[in-house]
Amino acid sequence: MPPRLIVDHSHLGRAVTGLERITLELFSGDALAPLTLTPAGGGSTLSMLATQQFGLSARLAADRRAIVLCPGFPPSMPLVALAGRRVVPYVHDCFLITRPRDLNWRARLYMAPAFRYAVARLPWLIANSEATARELRRFCRADADISLCRPPVRDVFGAAGLPMRQPPVPGGPLRLMALSTVEPRKNLIAAATIVAALREAHGFDASLEIVGRVGWGGEAKRLAGLPGITLSGYLDEAGVRAALGRAHALISTSFDEGLGLPLIEAQHAGLPVVAPDAPVFHEVLAGSGLHIDPAAPGTAAAAIAARLTAEDAFARAAAAGRTNVARWNALAAADRAALVERLLRLG
Repeated sequence: MPPRLIVDHSHLGRAVTGLERITLELFSGDALAPLTLTPAGGGSTLSMLATQQFGLSARLAADRRAIVLCPGFPPSMPLVALAGRRVVPYVHDCFLITRPRDLNWRARLYMAPAFRYAVARLPWLIANSEATARELRRFCRADADISLCRPPVRDVFGAAGLPMRQPPVPGGPLRLMALSTVEPRKNLIAAATIVAALREAHGFDASLEIVGRVGWGGEAKRLAGLPGITLSGYLDEAGVRAALGRAHALISTSFDEGLGLPLIEAQHAGLPVVAPDAPVFHEVLAGSGLHIDPAAPGTAAAAIAARLTAEDAFARAAAAGRTNVARWNALAAADRAALVERLLRLG
């Protein structure tokens, strides 16, 4: 008999962004069929803490054949100590350890210690990308097994039918879009500085629309009022689709990402993608995007202007995006099959 899987849903119940979508889609009954999944938790912050600290431990104690999958926040320390070999976290990134300066007080006091404790002790971890798996090796036990389970990327915003953009011309609009939580790790100030260079050095009426909830750190206040910057906040699927339709390109200037899911999601819309010149972004885009150094705004602006005004730039970007989405989803399907097979063998 296959094991009974309990999936931690304690982080759900608020806005649905990339992390929540992965939980709902990658760790659903349909995705992991023929395994049977039972969700645990969801709702308020108090409910989340109660589920992580006590609820999951109680379920494991009551059912010796159960395995807990944790695709959201890291498993809490009592849970790991009680049944470490029956707890499997899905690791989205390692910034709770690697970028303490970018954490709010909740993450510093609760999430970071739990994450560090868990990854240092658990024998099996699942990573969302090769980049995350490589970084995780620095902090896990020497004999830990790290599996890959890359999430499939569907056209979540229904953007595949959006019309092809017209190239920007000097003096006219050049609209960039960021699909990102507004917090220090996302380095959106660098994107705003690139917009300023496009306006000042290249003569575009350049703008940046930031779609995503406002997080901690005062980044929204620093961005508000800068020339060409619009903070649209969290939008539903129709709102994101409309924003994608307005944009000439999606841009990311993050200091660190475990995956960068919005980059592939935007390629469903045929949108050119601009991302940092770092390993995880090369892994995700596989040559289909433009890589820049966010710390060199003048050079980045020149590269963006050249790319977006080139002949057939948008047709080439759309074709490259379709190829990359198909490549990524093939990898994700293989990962999913391997994960299901392994879980079935545990029965």
